[in-house]
Amino acid sequence: MCIFCKIVNGEIPSNKVLENEEFMAFHDISPKAPIHVLIIPKQHIENFQSTPSEIMAKMTPFIQEVAKTLSLDKTGYRLIVNNGEDGGQEVMHLHFHILGGTKLLWPYLAPEKEAKKYV
Repeated sequence: MCIFCKIVNGEIPSNKVLENEEFMAFHDISPKAPIHVLIIPKQHIENFQSTPSEIMAKMTPFIQEVAKTLSLDKTGYRLIVNNGEDGGQEVMHLHFHILGGTKLLWPYLAPEKEAKKYV
């Protein structure tokens, strides 16, 4: 069982922001911004690529409600989903990162030497 499934089951504590029958949002334990929250489906889905469209149709308004709950809906935020190993996904359970609370920079995501190949 993955770490996010254990959080959903209450086996691992989390600092919840919002929850309903299908989704959960909680603070990241290693924040990269003043506000850094993870949003997951309670059902184990490995990644974005394998997510059924009907799940995303329900998850979108939940993510928007999380942004509103965090007062990010007016100031702005970054929404990130990493897909697969090369995309930087570390936990193989679909999750979105919502970051905000400051003006966010956009540094290269690959090491400088590598990034130059793609520009």
